[in-house]
Amino acid sequence: ACLWGTTIPKNLVKGMFEAVENIKKNNKVRSVIFCSLVPGVFCAGADLKERAKMHQSEVGPFVSKARAVITELGNLPVPTIAAIDGVALGGGLEIALACDIRIASNTAKMGLVEAKLAIMPGAGGTQRLPRVIGISLAKELIFASRVVDGTEACRLGLVNHSVEQNNSGDAAYLRALELAREINPKGPIAIRMAKLAINQGIEVDLSTGLAIEEACYAQVIPTKDRLEGLAAFKEKRSPHYKGE
Repeated sequence: ACLWGTTIPKNLVKGMFEAVENIKKNNKVRSVIFCSLVPGVFCAGADLKERAKMHQSEVGPFVSKARAVITELGNLPVPTIAAIDGVALGGGLEIALACDIRIASNTAKMGLVEAKLAIMPGAGGTQRLPRVIGISLAKELIFASRVVDGTEACRLGLVNHSVEQNNSGDAAYLRALELAREINPKGPIAIRMAKLAINQGIEVDLSTGLAIEEACYAQVIPTKDRLEGLAAFKEKRSPHYKGE
C-alpha cells in the first residue's frame, strides 16, 4: 500500500514519482492501495499556501509534473485501488480517478473544485472524470465545483463501492483490503494483461480493441501459471501462482 498525505506540495510529487517507480520495478507486487494516514482526509488537492507563493511562470511546470506523476500512477501494470475515507478534492480526486477502482466511505467528500479558484482541473480530471461517469455529468460536477459524498459518488458511478464509515475512520481502506485479497491470489500475469487490454482497448474502436486483446492473451499462453491453473483445477486444489 502507498500512503498519501493531506495536500500535494512539491516534495510529495517527487515522493510519488519514486514510489511509482519502485512499484513498477517490483514484480512481486500484486495490487496497490492508495490511502491516507491522516484522519478525514484522502488528499485535499494542491497546497494553496505554497501555490500562492509561486511565481506565475512556476505554476504551469508544477502542474505538468503533477499530471505526469498521476499519469504514471494510471499506467502502473497492477490493479490500483483508491481507498477514500475522507476529503478528496481537486488533485486528490484526480489521483483517485487514475486508479482502477475507487472505494469510499459514505461520509467521504469528493469533487473537482478548481473552478472556484478560477482555474480548471489540470492533472487529468477533465479527461478521466468523463470517462468514468459520462460527459454531461462530468461537465456538471466540474462547472459547478460540486462536492459529493460517498453515497452520491457511488450512485453516479464515480466510486465502485460506498461503505458506512466506522469509528476508526478507515472503512474504505478495510474494504479495499478485502478486494485486494480477492484479487491477489489470481494469476498476476493474467491480471496485468487484462488491465493492459482494457486500458488500451477502451480508447480505440472494437476491431482494434479485439486485436489488442488477442495480443495480450498471447502473452499468457506460454506461462507456467497457466499450466498451474489447469493442474490445480484437475487436482481440485487452490492454485499457487508465481507470476511466471
